[in-house]
Amino acid sequence: MKGIMITAPSSGSGKTTITLGIIRALLNRGIEVSGFKTGPDYIDTAFLKLASKKQAGNLDMHLQGREGIKKSIALAESQTIVIEGAMGYFDGIYNTFDNSSYDIAKELKVNAVLVYTPKGEMFSVIPKLKGMAEFQASTIKAVILNRVSEKMYKMLKEQIEKYTELVVLGYIPKIDEIEIKSRHLGLIQSSEIEDIEEKIEKAMEAVEQNINMELLIKLMSNINCSAKFKFPNKKKIKVAIALDKAFSFYYSENIKLLESSAEVEYFSPLSDLKLPNCDLLYFGGGYPEVYREKLSENKNMLKAIKNFGEAGGCIYAECGGFMYLMEAIEDSKMVGLFKGKSMLTKSLQRFGYIDIELEKSCMLGEKGDSLTAHEFHKSITEINEKAVFSIKKTMGDKAWKCGYSYKNVLAGYPHISFLGNLKAFNNMLAFAEKARNKGDGRSCI
Repeated sequence: MKGIMITAPSSGSGKTTITLGIIRALLNRGIEVSGFKTGPDYIDTAFLKLASKKQAGNLDMHLQGREGIKKSIALAESQTIVIEGAMGYFDGIYNTFDNSSYDIAKELKVNAVLVYTPKGEMFSVIPKLKGMAEFQASTIKAVILNRVSEKMYKMLKEQIEKYTELVVLGYIPKIDEIEIKSRHLGLIQSSEIEDIEEKIEKAMEAVEQNINMELLIKLMSNINCSAKFKFPNKKKIKVAIALDKAFSFYYSENIKLLESSAEVEYFSPLSDLKLPNCDLLYFGGGYPEVYREKLSENKNMLKAIKNFGEAGGCIYAECGGFMYLMEAIEDSKMVGLFKGKSMLTKSLQRFGYIDIELEKSCMLGEKGDSLTAHEFHKSITEINEKAVFSIKKTMGDKAWKCGYSYKNVLAGYPHISFLGNLKAFNNMLAFAEKARNKGDGRSCI
């Protein structure tokens, strides 16, 4: 398998747009390509999926483990991959480079291309690039200059190649039509951008006109990854996954694990009037607060989910899914399996990697079991229940409680990648299978 990483010194450098253009340019050359995103991002992967027309994945050492990122690559649907780096190349957990794009590139031995957007500087670009490329074991081999004129590109290219070992692959001029807007959790979802395909095509055209794609392809490395991934044994259960504009934040690795380990059906809490017949409901994160009025208007779905949970049906919910299971989001009525409400705030409440210890046994495992996870939300939830999760900030000193259970329902803010927590994944399926055999849940639909 071959691949390359597209990275940058910081967020906001335009690497997502350029990565989309590169992926689509490779596809148009007849090269089947899969996209990956370093870190816990579940929004950018949807854009990568659209550009490549194949499922995109995450690479995250904290969530998946060092061997886990290789397993994730083994799940790729093609033999060529393009990895988009998160944040800055060296930015890892806390104030380290652990789990950074740099750390992941070293582990995989994959060459990196740096997207650099000059800001009020000329020759000062050169020592910055040189320092990044020559830092110990850095894999940066080339540069793409972004949002620059052709004249500035030619001036900088000459000096960069004179004073560093880097190759300048080309440049992208400032093109307003290909910019993607942001929301409080990052980019707006791909499903909300009506002209997203047009934006990807324009990004591809800019790449074709200004980037040396032949040289970029030559820079692709042989990826250090695992053999074909072995999925857990398939259970005789059915999982219903909520998927629409309100709930779309899922790690593709979780979806692939579920689709290979159980029967899966998708449904929309926004528009469907009844639940699929199932043994386990899975609600991921998303923007239920944006669609709270429409979610609230779908009283048939709210009632069906409430009845399912009250009858002992198994439900697992993360972040936005957790908010949906409360009595209300702001003043909009929700499912009501948990007493209390969720409210939006003006700033992020939790952001970053966490380590979880189970304070009591639940569908994810036994008391004392540990899991790795991530939180990223701009809401708070009022709930008068005893928490299941004891949480500590990874490499930090903050600690708090979260995760709540009611009958066979488990919900909380953390996002978990089951690829790095396979024991918890198998426990969840076994829990649902046991509940099915007892006759819980299904009869209420």
